[in-house]
Amino acid sequence: MVSAFIDHRLDGVIRVISIINRSSLQPLYCVYCSAKQVCKTVHTDVQIHSDHFRFPYGASDVICKGEHMQNATHVLITTNEKGSADLKMEYLPIKNKVVQETFKFNFTICISNLFGDYNNVLQFAQTMEMYKLLGVQHVVVYKTSCGPDLEKLLKHYETEGMLEIVSWPIDKFLNPSRGWNIKLHKGDIQYYGQLVTLNECIYRHMYQSKYVLLNDIDEIIMPYKHAKLPPLMEDLQSAHPNIGVFLIENHIFPKTQFEESGKFKRAEWKNIPGVNIMEHIYREPPRKNIYNPTKMIVNPRKVQQTSVHSTLKDFGGSFHVPFNVCRIVHVRVPLQGRLTKEQLSVDKRVWDFEQELIQNIDQTLKLSGFL
Repeated sequence: MVSAFIDHRLDGVIRVISIINRSSLQPLYCVYCSAKQVCKTVHTDVQIHSDHFRFPYGASDVICKGEHMQNATHVLITTNEKGSADLKMEYLPIKNKVVQETFKFNFTICISNLFGDYNNVLQFAQTMEMYKLLGVQHVVVYKTSCGPDLEKLLKHYETEGMLEIVSWPIDKFLNPSRGWNIKLHKGDIQYYGQLVTLNECIYRHMYQSKYVLLNDIDEIIMPYKHAKLPPLMEDLQSAHPNIGVFLIENHIFPKTQFEESGKFKRAEWKNIPGVNIMEHIYREPPRKNIYNPTKMIVNPRKVQQTSVHSTLKDFGGSFHVPFNVCRIVHVRVPLQGRLTKEQLSVDKRVWDFEQELIQNIDQTLKLSGFL
């Protein structure tokens, strides 16, 4: 069991986001209790998500339907038909009890799964500062572990109030895979449980955030026809009023190709670990006949289940946002490594923010003790 939410869209059932071994399914029961410690046990509907990348364990929803669920404060999933005979089991608090019409945040980013000794400080600071300029107020990171320098930077952003760190100790319970491809990376569950955290993040922010962006730590969802994300989403939403899922194309900027003049090769950043995205303005062309994966901006109230590149169940469908309106700036190792610089496209969108961006990055690096 990971977390539990009332789903008001489905007549107030309790949805428990869970991780289940797909090959040893068994009947599960739901014990839900009110503040007065009155508990009921009911059958559950177990929904294993259709995307699991063939790993043994998958993201799942355990749906509890019963009477007076609106009064429930805590819930437990058990294999025991008689309910809560096992008192050592932990009950989960039930969240999203009240439907909100106004939201604390306009834009929240869900970054799944920080693990290993990931220590890319400079790119993380640049990405966070870029998102602030684009109109994002809240970033959530599901953290198993990271490198010591990045730890310092995370603490800074947490203190500042923009970053929420959700502890994700999945390695204490399962042997998580370090990738999505089971042939290359063995393990119990795909990529440190990425699908579980993305779904958890959507429900966690159902009534906290107007929009949720689902993307990785090294990706920036970048508007190209609007100065910021709010006007972009106003236009997209008014053109497609019923749509709740906006698919944004991923575009690779190889970190092996550097901008010629070196004007952003700043001495101040020389000793900061990580990639300097401002030096990488060359973009790989789309590959013919190969699916270009997307990431998403979603209205969380319209999503039931999500995968990484698209939703699995939603209310209202999805819209593929044109490449020239918004795309992802993804500075990373090249996918098309054979291409020369001349075969890549020049894309200096990040430079449009250079003055404020550099100032804010320097300020952050000073405040967090790097400069």
